[in-house]
Amino acid sequence: MTMQTLHKAPARLARVILARLLLACALLAGMLTATPALAQSDWSRQVARIISSKQTYPATAQMRGEEGTAKVKVYVGADGSVQRTELATGSGSPLLDREALAMPTRAGRLPAPPGGATVLTVPVTWKLI
Repeated sequence: MTMQTLHKAPARLARVILARLLLACALLAGMLTATPALAQSDWSRQVARIISSKQTYPATAQMRGEEGTAKVKVYVGADGSVQRTELATGSGSPLLDREALAMPTRAGRLPAPPGGATVLTVPVTWKLI
């Protein structure tokens, strides 16, 4: 090796390290971008399960043979508290709609959303067997 080659070696090594570092940063940035979306969808599924666990079939609606799906918009605070609920789509039965609106409140405090306060729409279905 000549003296000139030895002087170029650290510069070449620095370029290789920099290129690898930039690639690693790009990969890491891509992973960090995908993580909140994944966390949000996991949270949404968990909250929908919690709310669904509070579902009851109103006796009067059962006796009348009422069935349907209501979509409830749930406003969740950053701390997981249910701020309010709205009926996004009615089921066709006022009794079932009332039940759908009451379910999130009965669930109590929910897990805190990963991205702060948010709105989630939860479908609730009643079907007679």
